[in-house]
Amino acid sequence: MSSNPLAETVAALMPRAKAELTELVAFKSVADFDQFPRSESEGAANWVADALRAEGLQDVALLDTPDGTQSVYGYLPGPEGAKTVLLYAHYDVQPPLDESAWTTPPFELTERDGRWYGRGAADCKGGVIMHLLALRALRANGGVPVNVKVIAEGSEEQGTGGLERYAEQHSDLLAADAIVIGDAGNFRAGLPTVTTTLRGMTLVRVQIDTLRGNLHSGQFGGAAPDALAALIRVLDSLRAEDGSTTVDGLEPDTRWEGLSYDEEQFRADAKVLDGVGLIGEGPVADRIWARPAVTVLGIDCPPVVGATPSVQASARALISLRVPPGVDAAEGGKLLQAHLEAHTPWGARVQVEQVGQGQAFRADTTSPAYRAMADAMAVAYPGQEMQYAGQGGSIPLCNTLAALYPQAEILLIGLSEPEAQIHAVNESVSPEELERLSVAEAHFLRLYAAG
Repeated sequence: MSSNPLAETVAALMPRAKAELTELVAFKSVADFDQFPRSESEGAANWVADALRAEGLQDVALLDTPDGTQSVYGYLPGPEGAKTVLLYAHYDVQPPLDESAWTTPPFELTERDGRWYGRGAADCKGGVIMHLLALRALRANGGVPVNVKVIAEGSEEQGTGGLERYAEQHSDLLAADAIVIGDAGNFRAGLPTVTTTLRGMTLVRVQIDTLRGNLHSGQFGGAAPDALAALIRVLDSLRAEDGSTTVDGLEPDTRWEGLSYDEEQFRADAKVLDGVGLIGEGPVADRIWARPAVTVLGIDCPPVVGATPSVQASARALISLRVPPGVDAAEGGKLLQAHLEAHTPWGARVQVEQVGQGQAFRADTTSPAYRAMADAMAVAYPGQEMQYAGQGGSIPLCNTLAALYPQAEILLIGLSEPEAQIHAVNESVSPEELERLSVAEAHFLRLYAAG
């Protein structure tokens, strides 16, 4: 990295960053309080609040959001007349899945092969640390040249909309000229990337009932309608033979204009097993950034161990549908519900309940903030030109902020490059990415202030 005071300061702060990320990762802050204690999320929220106070932020508060979680807010005033920039991250994390599958414990930050492993290390507790590093670098080198608002969400991974509803009810709180969402990632490690589109998401729970109770499969099987078999048929109807998503009424073949994604690189990034084909058709970028994608997230049915010879009376599944920009997530949810109901066989009773939703997002890449970010990325990543990419995931808050503050410029950066394996076992963050992106953010704030 080219020598400059901001970069030198961030480099010197990296041991402290690792120690702080270790503390933050240790909180099991999964915002599903049926699985994890509420006290773990509250502990993480208080850690973030204390860190903001230590950096001189004012009005630091734990915001009780309508979904029963807390977001953390703080404000750092800049020079008189300065622009205002909102820095976003979230401290809640995905469940660790099978903890025994982790090489090292998921809630203990562990260095291995040049990366730091732990749940939330990249998504998105590392984003909290990134914002702190950028502010520290500026404070040590002449001060922060803009007004800064920091918001750390407590339930982003659950999609329950707590912060979105809170922001709608307190519309002045997060108002800003530019918003940096620290919850995306470079296209690959070392290639500076701003995410310009996000797919929207609808999450539904479907339950199928066929009998008053389970029946002996020898005595009744073959005529008694099996709820699990009905559910399997319904789920299978959501995909074509090649694996493409097929929800009745949903356009399946939109195109991505921008950075391409080599198929072999995608196979490596996704860790696809040898001999296993990818699903869908057309360029990979089309499939993951510009088209709808359905995923069965879970099924409630008897486990193999301990199963009895029974015809199942009930079965249910949790289904995620991602929709590209230009498709209303609420409309996508209605189409998904109608599809599930229409494809339920044998007159089985079916109930579909929406449990989460977020709209798709498309950024304006012609804005002054994007020019400032491109120049900042060039400093942090010498010899590399900033790239524009899509992201298949959803950040529902983006559209809420875009609707509340239509003049605000929204940029998405972050630490979730493919090697990070976010949401999977052995999630990790590259300390080099954390360092470079912190430098880039610090330079961005300085360049944006001057622009």
